[in-house]
Amino acid sequence: MGISGALSTDCIPPVFIINNPEQMFIGEYTLSIDEKGRLSIPVKFRNDLKGKAVVTRGLDSSLFLYSQNEWLKLAEKLAALPISKANTRAFSRLMLAGAMDCEIDKAGRINIPDYLREFAKINKKVVVAGLYNRIEIWSEQAWTKYKKATEKDSNDIAEQLGEIGV
Repeated sequence: MGISGALSTDCIPPVFIINNPEQMFIGEYTLSIDEKGRLSIPVKFRNDLKGKAVVTRGLDSSLFLYSQNEWLKLAEKLAALPISKANTRAFSRLMLAGAMDCEIDKAGRINIPDYLREFAKINKKVVVAGLYNRIEIWSEQAWTKYKKATEKDSNDIAEQLGEIGV
């Protein structure tokens, strides 16, 4: 506690300061996608998305799903990047051109377009993972492979994160 009796955040890395914990996505869910490309969003995530979201190409052959507010923050940052650099142009194209607005229907589902399902190699089974300010959507096979590799290297990853104060 600080001198005033208020809780001090001086020693807490900013990544752990949560402005609105109700809008924090966490957890892992294995779900099915139907033949029309519809995916049921977990109830907790659905409530935080408030009926609308943006889905786009992600990294590691996954899709990223953002609330509209988080998407606007990211899009503004991407738009501010210098277009003179090939890497920033490429990343902006990956994220922005691949994006699609989604409405969450009355059954709590979003429709994932064919081109995004093809990008992420999504067929029937998917894993929906909450990662603080975004949701990732993976094919079950790709997620299992990724998770095994990451778990194998978790001690090294933890050590590297410790070196930067996490």
